Amino acid sequence: MPSTICVSCQGQRPAALVRPKTSEPYCKLCFFEAFEREIHETIVKEQLFKSGETIAVAASGGKDSTVLAHVMKLLNERHSYGLKLVLLSIDEGITGYRDDSLETVKRNQQQYDLPLIILTYKELYGWSMDEIVKAVGRKNNCTFCGVFRRQALDRGAMKLSVNKIATGHNADDIAETILMNILRGDIARLKRCTSIITGDENDENEGSVIPRCKPLKYAYEKEIVLYAFYKRLDYFSTECLYSPNAYRGNIRTYIKDLERLRPSSIIDIIHSGEQLLVKQTAKMPVQRVCERCSYCSSMPVCKACLLIEGLNKGVPKLGIGKTERYRKEMQKKDECCNDQSLCHCMKEKLTVNEDK
Repeated sequence: MPSTICVSCQGQRPAALVRPKTSEPYCKLCFFEAFEREIHETIVKEQLFKSGETIAVAASGGKDSTVLAHVMKLLNERHSYGLKLVLLSIDEGITGYRDDSLETVKRNQQQYDLPLIILTYKELYGWSMDEIVKAVGRKNNCTFCGVFRRQALDRGAMKLSVNKIATGHNADDIAETILMNILRGDIARLKRCTSIITGDENDENEGSVIPRCKPLKYAYEKEIVLYAFYKRLDYFSTECLYSPNAYRGNIRTYIKDLERLRPSSIIDIIHSGEQLLVKQTAKMPVQRVCERCSYCSSMPVCKACLLIEGLNKGVPKLGIGKTERYRKEMQKKDECCNDQSLCHCMKEKLTVNEDK
C-alpha cells in the first residue's frame, strides 16, 4: 500500500489500511479505536444491555463470533457495562467443519476466560446435520439447520439462565436478509429483520424465547476480517460444507458486487429497510405456543417439530415450503409419534411410561 497519512491521527503513524466503510486511510491503532468506538456507540444508543445482565455470546468459532466475544469482553471492562458474559455454542454435527470450529471456540474460552456450554443437534433433535443431509440432500438442508439452530440457541440460553443472546450478525448479513425477504415477499420477517433487538417485550412479532441483539449490526464484514487479522485473533475461517447451495449465497454475491461499485450500499440497504412501513391491513402471523414442545410458534405445531416428524416418518419435505400434500400423507399414517420417534412429544411420553 502506498504511504498515506492516517486521517485520524494526522500522520503520527503511517496508514496501514483503507477502511471499507469509508474508503479512508487509517493506521492500525486508529482503526481499532474507531471500530471499537462505533460498536460501543451502537450498544449505548440502542440500549442493548443493562448492568447486571447475563449475556450469552453465540460462539461458532468464526470471525464474526470471535470478534464479538473479544470486543464484548473488551468494552465490558473498558466502559464498566456490568455484564456477565458466557459463550454458547451449537454443534450441528457436520464432520470436518463444526468439530474443527468448536476446537477454536474452546481455545477462545481459555483466551477470554469465559464459561462455555455446547449443545448438539443430536441430543436435542435426535439427528445430526450429516444425517439430515443424507436424508434430504443438499437442496433444502439449510432450512433444517436454520430452524434447529434458532431453537437450540434459545434452549442453551435457558440452561444458562441468561437475559439476552448476542449474535455476530454484521451489516452484510442484515443487508442480505433484507433483500432475501423482499424477493420472497416475506412481510413478517422483512418487518423485523432490521431490528437490532428481537424477542423483547416491545417485539410483538418475534417468537424467540429470549431476546437477541446484534452489536455488530453496522459493522462491515470486511472490517471485521481486518480487525480479526490485525488483532491476530484466533478464529476458524472455513465455510460450511453444505452452504454453497444455499439461496443466501446468490444474494451475498449480489451484495458484494454492489459494494464494489458503491461501498455505502450495504448501509444504504439497512437504512432503507429500517424505514419500511407495513400496512396495518397486512396479515401478520400471530405468535402462540407449539402444541407438542411448548416452544413459541406462529403455527399450532412449530417448524422444528414438523421437520423432525418428517425426518422420523421418512417424509423429509414435511415442513418445507407448501406442505399440505405432505400433511395429508401424514394423516394416513400413524399418529405423530411412535416408539422409534425422537420428537419432543415422544420424549414426554417416554418419561410418563418410565414413571409408571
